Amino acid sequence: MPNAFPKEFRNDVIAVARRREAPVSRIAKGFGAFESCLQRWLKIADVEDGAKPGVTQVDATELREARECIWLLEQENEILRRAAAHLSQASFPK
Repeated sequence: MPNAFPKEFRNDVIAVARRREAPVSRIAKGFGAFESCLQRWLKIADVEDGAKPGVTQVDATELREARECIWLLEQENEILRRAAAHLSQASFPK
C-alpha cells in the first residue's frame, strides 16, 4: 500500500483545485495523485469546512470513542447484574 500524502500537500492540492483554473483530472495528474483521490479529498474538505453536510473527522472520532465507552459500561453493568443475582441467590438458605 502506498504511503499517504502529507496533510500539507493535500491542503495545497485542494486549494489549487478549489480555484477551478483547470479540470480536476489535470490538477491531480500534475501533482502525481489520482483523480478519484483528489475528488475524495475535496469531499472531505467540504464536510470539514461545513460547506456540505456530513460527519467531520473530529465528530467521527468522538462518536467512536463514545460508542466504545458505552460498550464498556454495558459490559460492566452486565457483570454487576450477574454478580448481584448470584449473591442474592446465595444469601437465601435452601
